[in-house]
Amino acid sequence: MINVIIAEDDFRVAQIHEAYLAEVKQMNLVGKARNAKETFELMEKLEVDLILLDVYMPDRLGTELLAQIRENYPEVDIMMITAATDKAFVNKALNYGVEHYLVKPITIERFKEIMGQYKKKKELLKSVSDVNQDFLDSLFGSSDKQIEKPLLPSGIDYVTLKKVKEIIKFETDGITSEKVGKKMGASRTTARRYLEYLVGTGEAISEHVYGIVGRPERRYYSGKVE
Repeated sequence: MINVIIAEDDFRVAQIHEAYLAEVKQMNLVGKARNAKETFELMEKLEVDLILLDVYMPDRLGTELLAQIRENYPEVDIMMITAATDKAFVNKALNYGVEHYLVKPITIERFKEIMGQYKKKKELLKSVSDVNQDFLDSLFGSSDKQIEKPLLPSGIDYVTLKKVKEIIKFETDGITSEKVGKKMGASRTTARRYLEYLVGTGEAISEHVYGIVGRPERRYYSGKVE
């Protein structure tokens, strides 16, 4: 479960966000704060993973809390949910690594979408032991191109996967993992891992056919089953 605090001075808005949060699986509201003082009191006594933080609070601006949160609770993630659209607030949020900046009023559809993206990123980070540049580009976004690469499981590289797709694209009679491996300059085991991944995602199909010596071999084809 992801433990969440809502820091929002308007109790009606806080109730709305609480109701939204209840619609998102694996997210658990552990407390609500009406001001900065209550926010830090909750963080001191509770196990918190994520803060939904407003900017305009009665005692301090939410953006003024960012440095203190980062210093004392570096593992806690922050999302701003606020009516504040001042560029200075946005810049400060970016400087302190805020996960997202959402402008009120926010719909439940948008809320669930953002929370889903956040959960997916957390799950992906937990699922891998080693990372490569393609994984990092997927996680943070490309610095020079706004092209989203798919988030791939460990052991599947984006560039290699693209190469495998190109290889099988024109093999109308199918191709074995051994031949794919030779074409891509990799082992049969590696080629098969990528081919089976494509089968699993529905981007390729496979079948067993009998070769010249009578033994069945697994052939792969680009495309989906009709």
